[in-house]
Amino acid sequence: LRPHDIDAVEGHGTGTSIGDPLEADALAKVYGRGRGRGAGRPLWLGSLKSTIGHTQAAAGVGSIIKVVEAMRHGLLPATLHAETPSPLVDWDDSGLALLQEPRPWPEVDRPRRAGVSSFGISGTNAHVILEAAPDQAGAAAAPTPAGEICVWPLSGRSENAVRAVASQLASWVRQHPRTPIGDIARALARRSPFPVRAAVVGNRETLLAGLENPTVASATVGKTGVLFTGQGSQWPGMGHGLAERFPVFADTHAHVTAALEQHLGFRLADIDDIHQTAATQAGLFAYEVALYRLLESFGVHADMLIGHSLGEIVAAHIAGALPLDTAAALVAARGRLMQALPAGGAMVAVNTGEHILDLPDDVDLAAVNGPTSIVLSGPDRAVRAAVAGLPVRTRPLTVSHAFHSHLMEPMLEEFRQVVSGLEYATPTVPVISNVTGTLADPGDLTDPNYWVRHIRSTVRFADGIQTMTDAGVTHLLEAGPDAHLAAMVDVPVAVLGRKNRDEPATFLSGLATTWTTGTPADLTALLPATTPADLPTYPFQREHLWLALPPSAGDARGLGLGAADHPLLGATLTVADPGGVLLTGR
Repeated sequence: LRPHDIDAVEGHGTGTSIGDPLEADALAKVYGRGRGRGAGRPLWLGSLKSTIGHTQAAAGVGSIIKVVEAMRHGLLPATLHAETPSPLVDWDDSGLALLQEPRPWPEVDRPRRAGVSSFGISGTNAHVILEAAPDQAGAAAAPTPAGEICVWPLSGRSENAVRAVASQLASWVRQHPRTPIGDIARALARRSPFPVRAAVVGNRETLLAGLENPTVASATVGKTGVLFTGQGSQWPGMGHGLAERFPVFADTHAHVTAALEQHLGFRLADIDDIHQTAATQAGLFAYEVALYRLLESFGVHADMLIGHSLGEIVAAHIAGALPLDTAAALVAARGRLMQALPAGGAMVAVNTGEHILDLPDDVDLAAVNGPTSIVLSGPDRAVRAAVAGLPVRTRPLTVSHAFHSHLMEPMLEEFRQVVSGLEYATPTVPVISNVTGTLADPGDLTDPNYWVRHIRSTVRFADGIQTMTDAGVTHLLEAGPDAHLAAMVDVPVAVLGRKNRDEPATFLSGLATTWTTGTPADLTALLPATTPADLPTYPFQREHLWLALPPSAGDARGLGLGAADHPLLGATLTVADPGGVLLTGR
């Protein structure tokens, strides 16, 4: 770097007859004429002191900020209060020049450069040379792929502030149509979150549309619970979209699938009918474990877990009670033995409470999903007879067997033999038991007999949700390929998967929803490591705090203050507020 490659110097500027000539002479010897600088290219001098006064220990960083902004705007700002240059400096021969007015910073065949020479209190010096960064406009000009989906999180101190953030961002995005949406997402996600939040999800077009009227929520502090769905939520092709977009999901799914196939005796990819019980349960287990690991990669961790039937096995694995090989063996044996039972049986959802019906001995209560939502299970004829003529809505479920009924009993002993030889571990996350509807004892989850009872027992999901909420869980997420459990819960649930929907968009929408309500999440996770967009700063909401005085005939301006009573004059001020109370004082 040569001295004449420096365009300007932000100097200290003493403002004294001794200091100014000394500083100017030093700068001239280093950068000025005779150092390769031509007559038409003086070293332009600026001074932070002339802008905001003596900055003491902040002289160095303040000057750097000023120079960076000058480079960014391509403008050399004027040195204020220096209309008459010091006659004690030989300006003509020094190669230096004062910035007596703002000047465009000319573009040449090299980056803009400026020196900072600042003297803090007690003679502390700071000397640095700054060079403008390469122009990133061309590098970032490639448009974002049309299919890319991102989350833009917004937050503020109030709902009006959040809407102002959204409006301001929308205007900026329209003015910068080639800025990648991922760069914008990274910039927004790095901001400190305020308690009132919103988030929009989608591609550029849908993100902009979402900014027009975002859904605003208040974030609250509370525990996070994750709900794992059971059989019936599966659909062909589930997980393909997530695997294409998120390597964490793809890697976990492949790893879990390989563990399952060691016990299944077939490859899941070779199964055409996802509704075969053995394939269904294995496929759901692999999907839901991978989905939770994807959730974890965004910094979301459950404080409590609950599953519905098969979903509780997922919960027990996530909690650590069932190591992967143990869980894979349990799931494979469960599905295989169920599928080997004679086909038949029926399950019917009934919109009533569990204590309303007087069930015959050959019909079982398979699940209690809510105060007015139960499922009956058993032989086809017996179940249909039990619900015939009921004055409530009933809905037959599409199933291959009558799960959670006495028709499962022929498989239980063989299943017991399989799970008795498996290894278990102490869970590290609380799990709600389907069998009791209460917090599972760690010893239950590691007891093979518990998993045998689990097949035969009623799924007490409604009681489990009540246990969760009583324990302080306020943020719920449903982890499954379709939203089956959210409809059974009276409080809002963020859904991470929906049948035949765009999987990345659905997952990110659920993640964004739970972030807006207060669950900690790292929304920059898995974004490309690009430079965050330089977005507008927070639009502060200004609030008028002056005393609002009622109109009065005593002053033509309607302020209720006569000239003789102006408070700044020290006279006595007498004001009547709208309630009729008389306020007096100086």
